[in-house]
Amino acid sequence: MEEVEYAGFWIRVAAALIDTLLLMIVTVPLLTWIYGPDYFLDASSTFYAFDFFLNYIFPALAIIVFWIYKSATPGKMVLKMKIVDARTGGKPTTGQLIGRYFGYYVSTIPLFLGLIWVGIDKKKQGWHDKLAGTVVVRSTAHEPVKFDD
Repeated sequence: MEEVEYAGFWIRVAAALIDTLLLMIVTVPLLTWIYGPDYFLDASSTFYAFDFFLNYIFPALAIIVFWIYKSATPGKMVLKMKIVDARTGGKPTTGQLIGRYFGYYVSTIPLFLGLIWVGIDKKKQGWHDKLAGTVVVRSTAHEPVKFDD
Protein backbone atom coordinates (compact mmCIF):
# COMPACT_ATOMS: atom_id res chain seq x y z
CA MET A 1 0.00 0.00 0.00
CA GLU A 2 1.06 3.55 -0.63
CA GLU A 3 1.01 6.51 1.75
CA VAL A 4 -1.89 8.89 1.26
CA GLU A 5 -1.59 12.46 0.03
CA TYR A 6 -4.91 14.29 0.13
CA ALA A 7 -5.69 16.38 -2.95
CA GLY A 8 -5.98 20.04 -2.00
CA PHE A 9 -8.19 22.88 -3.09
CA TRP A 10 -6.32 24.28 -6.11
CA ILE A 11 -5.53 20.95 -7.78
CA ARG A 12 -9.20 20.05 -7.45
CA VAL A 13 -10.21 23.41 -8.95
CA ALA A 14 -7.92 22.65 -11.90
CA ALA A 15 -9.57 19.23 -12.34
CA ALA A 16 -13.03 20.84 -12.23
CA LEU A 17 -12.00 23.34 -14.91
CA ILE A 18 -10.79 20.51 -17.16
CA ASP A 19 -14.07 18.65 -16.61
CA THR A 20 -16.11 21.78 -17.33
CA LEU A 21 -14.21 22.39 -20.56
CA LEU A 22 -14.78 18.79 -21.67
CA LEU A 23 -18.50 18.99 -20.89
CA MET A 24 -18.73 22.25 -22.83
CA ILE A 25 -16.99 20.67 -25.83
CA VAL A 26 -19.86 18.16 -25.92
CA THR A 27 -22.88 20.24 -24.88
CA VAL A 28 -22.31 23.62 -26.58
CA PRO A 29 -22.21 22.23 -30.14
CA LEU A 30 -25.28 20.08 -29.42
CA LEU A 31 -27.25 23.01 -27.99
CA THR A 32 -26.17 25.18 -30.94
CA TRP A 33 -27.20 22.47 -33.41
CA ILE A 34 -30.59 21.96 -31.71
CA TYR A 35 -31.52 25.61 -31.00
CA GLY A 36 -29.19 27.70 -33.16
CA PRO A 37 -26.53 30.21 -32.11
CA ASP A 38 -29.10 32.66 -30.66
CA TYR A 39 -29.70 30.18 -27.83
CA PHE A 40 -26.66 31.59 -26.00
CA LEU A 41 -27.51 35.24 -26.70
CA ASP A 42 -31.14 35.36 -25.55
CA ALA A 43 -31.47 35.08 -21.77
CA SER A 44 -35.26 34.88 -22.07
CA SER A 45 -35.19 31.79 -24.27
CA THR A 46 -37.70 29.12 -23.43
CA PHE A 47 -36.55 26.19 -21.32
CA TYR A 48 -36.85 22.99 -23.35
CA ALA A 49 -36.42 19.30 -22.53
CA PHE A 50 -33.06 19.17 -24.33
CA ASP A 51 -31.83 22.05 -22.14
CA PHE A 52 -32.61 20.10 -19.01
CA PHE A 53 -31.07 16.90 -20.35
CA LEU A 54 -27.87 18.46 -21.72
CA ASN A 55 -27.30 20.90 -18.86
CA TYR A 56 -28.29 18.73 -15.87
CA ILE A 57 -28.96 15.05 -16.55
CA PHE A 58 -26.09 14.34 -19.00
CA PRO A 59 -23.36 15.96 -16.83
CA ALA A 60 -24.65 14.19 -13.70
CA LEU A 61 -24.71 10.81 -15.44
CA ALA A 62 -21.29 11.33 -17.05
CA ILE A 63 -19.68 12.35 -13.77
CA ILE A 64 -21.23 9.51 -11.75
CA VAL A 65 -20.35 6.91 -14.41
CA PHE A 66 -16.72 8.11 -14.47
CA TRP A 67 -16.63 7.97 -10.67
CA ILE A 68 -18.05 4.44 -10.63
CA TYR A 69 -15.73 3.00 -13.30
CA LYS A 70 -12.56 5.10 -12.89
CA SER A 71 -12.89 6.57 -9.36
CA ALA A 72 -12.28 9.95 -11.00
CA THR A 73 -13.47 12.34 -13.66
CA PRO A 74 -11.20 13.00 -16.67
CA GLY A 75 -9.82 16.12 -14.93
CA LYS A 76 -8.91 14.14 -11.84
CA MET A 77 -7.36 11.38 -13.97
CA VAL A 78 -5.16 13.87 -15.85
CA LEU A 79 -3.97 15.32 -12.55
CA LYS A 80 -3.44 11.87 -10.96
CA MET A 81 -6.21 11.96 -8.37
CA LYS A 82 -8.89 9.49 -7.37
CA ILE A 83 -11.86 9.31 -5.04
CA VAL A 84 -11.60 6.71 -2.29
CA ASP A 85 -13.62 5.63 0.72
CA ALA A 86 -12.51 7.79 3.66
CA ARG A 87 -12.56 4.88 6.10
CA THR A 88 -10.95 2.07 4.11
CA GLY A 89 -9.04 3.81 1.32
CA GLY A 90 -10.75 1.45 -1.13
CA LYS A 91 -13.24 2.02 -3.90
CA PRO A 92 -16.40 3.85 -2.74
CA THR A 93 -19.78 2.21 -3.28
CA THR A 94 -22.13 3.39 -6.02
CA GLY A 95 -24.42 4.75 -3.29
CA GLN A 96 -21.58 6.80 -1.82
CA LEU A 97 -20.76 8.24 -5.24
CA ILE A 98 -24.36 9.16 -6.02
CA GLY A 99 -24.63 10.75 -2.58
CA ARG A 100 -21.38 12.59 -3.23
CA TYR A 101 -22.81 14.08 -6.42
CA PHE A 102 -25.95 15.34 -4.67
CA GLY A 103 -23.73 16.56 -1.85
CA TYR A 104 -22.33 19.10 -4.31
CA TYR A 105 -25.64 20.97 -4.02
CA VAL A 106 -25.25 21.10 -0.24
CA SER A 107 -21.66 22.29 -0.73
CA THR A 108 -22.48 25.05 -3.22
CA ILE A 109 -25.74 26.55 -1.98
CA PRO A 110 -24.28 28.47 1.00
CA LEU A 111 -21.88 30.66 -1.04
CA PHE A 112 -19.74 27.66 -2.10
CA LEU A 113 -18.62 27.27 1.51
CA GLY A 114 -18.70 23.46 1.29
CA LEU A 115 -16.26 23.55 -1.63
CA ILE A 116 -14.02 26.18 -0.04
CA TRP A 117 -13.90 23.87 3.01
CA VAL A 118 -11.45 21.67 1.04
CA GLY A 119 -8.84 24.39 1.55
CA ILE A 120 -9.08 24.37 5.35
CA ASP A 121 -9.97 20.78 6.23
CA LYS A 122 -7.27 18.45 7.60
CA LYS A 123 -8.17 15.71 5.10
CA LYS A 124 -9.04 18.20 2.33
CA GLN A 125 -12.67 17.06 2.38
CA GLY A 126 -15.46 19.22 1.04
CA TRP A 127 -18.89 18.87 2.58
CA HIS A 128 -19.88 16.56 -0.28
CA ASP A 129 -16.95 14.30 0.66
CA LYS A 130 -17.87 14.34 4.33
CA LEU A 131 -21.51 13.50 3.55
CA ALA A 132 -20.50 10.62 1.26
CA GLY A 133 -17.62 9.34 3.39
CA THR A 134 -15.03 9.91 0.64
CA VAL A 135 -11.70 11.68 0.20
CA VAL A 136 -9.79 12.68 -2.91
CA VAL A 137 -6.17 11.53 -2.95
CA ARG A 138 -3.19 12.09 -5.21
CA SER A 139 -2.26 8.66 -6.46
CA THR A 140 -1.02 6.61 -9.36
CA ALA A 141 -1.51 3.19 -7.83
CA HIS A 142 -4.65 1.10 -8.25
CA GLU A 143 -4.55 -0.46 -4.80
CA PRO A 144 -6.11 0.94 -1.60
CA VAL A 145 -4.27 3.77 0.08
CA LYS A 146 -2.94 3.56 3.65
CA PHE A 147 -4.28 6.07 6.14
CA ASP A 148 -2.10 7.21 9.05
CA ASP A 149 -4.96 8.13 11.42
